[in-house]
Amino acid sequence: MNDSRRQFLAAASSLLGAGFASQFSAPQLLAQQPPFDIERLAAQLIKPSTQQAIDRALAWLGRRQNDDGSFGGSGYSRNVAVVSLAGMAFLAAGNTPGRGEYGGNLNRCISYVLSAADESGFISIPATASHGPMYDHGFATLFLAEVYGMTPDSDVREKLHRAVRLIVTTQNNEGGWRYQPKPLEADISVTICQVMALRAARNAGLFVPNETIDRCIDYVKRSQNADGGFMYMLSGGPSKFPRSAAGIVALYSAGIYEGDEIRKGLEYISQQIPRPEDFSRDTHAMYGHYYATQAMWQAGGEHWQKWYPAIHDVLLKAQQADGSWMDLICAEYGTAMACIILQMPNNYLPIFQR
Repeated sequence: MNDSRRQFLAAASSLLGAGFASQFSAPQLLAQQPPFDIERLAAQLIKPSTQQAIDRALAWLGRRQNDDGSFGGSGYSRNVAVVSLAGMAFLAAGNTPGRGEYGGNLNRCISYVLSAADESGFISIPATASHGPMYDHGFATLFLAEVYGMTPDSDVREKLHRAVRLIVTTQNNEGGWRYQPKPLEADISVTICQVMALRAARNAGLFVPNETIDRCIDYVKRSQNADGGFMYMLSGGPSKFPRSAAGIVALYSAGIYEGDEIRKGLEYISQQIPRPEDFSRDTHAMYGHYYATQAMWQAGGEHWQKWYPAIHDVLLKAQQADGSWMDLICAEYGTAMACIILQMPNNYLPIFQR
């Protein structure tokens, strides 16, 4: 076991000892009682070729990082959400702040995200913001919560606390969130981003009102169509794979692990087995598979057995010669997302644990 993995597992063990239970979904380990064998679980699913692909991708991300913690130099590569996802990719490999092969890169990600937080708690940089800056805020809050769970830094805690408070106070009367930090409209995509951030913050010991989560659960359930997929907004609309995968993860993040909504949602997204052409046709393909892989990981059993090998093979074939993955948003985003998906069996990050 390498040093970074040993250090990360020690951090994970301390979280579990504090009461954050973990359940591994791989079929071979379903009958196993705690403590779970993380090394064995990862070895069964992350093959040498998989690890080589991950290593090349992380090295590419490391080379693309600027001194201020951002990535690349154009488009969304300097966006707070992209930096946060890259930080999550480093964390998912067993790095912790200041420790591990990419501990320095991770520290720079943290500094960049913290520098983007204003007095209200909102985390976004206008010059590099997406069309919906609450995406930036949600992914940044999720990242800071995962970091704080490992290294309780006072600056991280203060800005994380403000970020959580902003999410809570901007929930609209339907129970969801939209592009701007205002309690006006809501859509399923921005809502899942916020509820994952709240779940991660609660895991790390911050207070999140039960009422906020209950209203969010009601919103997500009302967003589900009869076919099991999810509409974009409560005003109606067809089911689509990316937002339907996000809808299931929203329920899982809110603590709903079974029921008709989960069953029907899994049946819907199970029909969308990953294909190579998905990534060349759909701007939201990587986003959708990021959430679908989480959903199938949580579901376990046959769902996971079918899904991970399929997305694994598609991603490995799509990797570029330099180690990156191309994406219509930006290569840094695509590479970070692919790394997180492929490293799901490591089960290192509390937010991905059931």
